[in-house]
Amino acid sequence: MARPCKQRFVGKHPSIVAFKPQGIPLARLDEIALSLDELEAIRLADLNGDLHEEAAAKMDVSRATFGRILGTARRKVAEALMHGKALRITGGSVQEVRRSRIRCRRCRRQWEVPVPVVPSFRCPQCAAGA
Repeated sequence: MARPCKQRFVGKHPSIVAFKPQGIPLARLDEIALSLDELEAIRLADLNGDLHEEAAAKMDVSRATFGRILGTARRKVAEALMHGKALRITGGSVQEVRRSRIRCRRCRRQWEVPVPVVPSFRCPQCAAGA
């Protein structure tokens, strides 16, 4: 039996929920479901250029989990592009959150954490308490 998926945090829900090849009606296309957490992983890593550790902290998941989410998302996008399929952005175990900036007292590095969670407040760079 699979373990239930931990809730992940996203910065913002998208206003567009589907993408498709031009000139073909959506009803005639196969669709690939891209979850909100997968879209958020692509946004953080590929659009914002965040390091995996930083992006994982923003989503409140481990770095390894972030890597798996990102890998799945990239495969889905590649399949849609290469095979002319539609992408539908849908659900997932996510919550939109506000963020708070934290600064490390030792190395002065800044990062963001989701407000509704209580993170460990360890600096991702030097591991000192914030």
